[in-house]
Amino acid sequence: MTPWVLLDSTPVPGRGGELQLLQRGDEFSIKLSGRGELMNSRVHGSEDALAELSCARLTDVAGARVLIGGLGMGFTLAAALRHLGAQAQVVVAELVPAVVDWNRGPLGGAAGHPLRDARVKLREGDVAHLLPAARQDYDAILLDVDNGPEGLTRKQNDWLYEVDGLTAAYTALRPRGVLAVWSAGPDTAFAQRLRKVGFAVDEVRVRAHGGKGARHLIWFARR
Repeated sequence: MTPWVLLDSTPVPGRGGELQLLQRGDEFSIKLSGRGELMNSRVHGSEDALAELSCARLTDVAGARVLIGGLGMGFTLAAALRHLGAQAQVVVAELVPAVVDWNRGPLGGAAGHPLRDARVKLREGDVAHLLPAARQDYDAILLDVDNGPEGLTRKQNDWLYEVDGLTAAYTALRPRGVLAVWSAGPDTAFAQRLRKVGFAVDEVRVRAHGGKGARHLIWFARR
């Protein structure tokens, strides 16, 4: 079997360990040191679904404005661009500068170089810093940050999934706007917090790779 080759590594801000980009043939993997694989270029069905199912809830919105928290391997962004109109704008917030470099470099082709799309506005920084300043700025907010409500890489990510962070997301959405949250697994307490903030909540289970692979969860919370 072709061995994995380490292309690059970078620290996660906030003492969150080290991210590693690896390649084996045309396959890419991003791993967190000591915690294993976070994402793989061959397994992105649930990331695609996060965008596709969110955009399906915006069919009556012309020129939608969407915020994506977490660039990852670019698959969520690419799927959103495929399902949004020419007048849409997608703001992508990515905390780790090297992840942006990877998507502009060796990793970009895996998702079709979505950062090159003129509808994309990139913000290098924490999505948690964008939300408090937003007031009905977005029709949809897609969060693919960390491992979902159960943080894995950064303790600071917890704020996004607590009442204060969810309230900031609610305020940042336009009326009838959608907050979509990806998670590696279920979390009853998180769904209760969404409802406490005022969202109407729908939970959808999706597969990691088409109709097979691990089962992931997406919450769709409507303002």
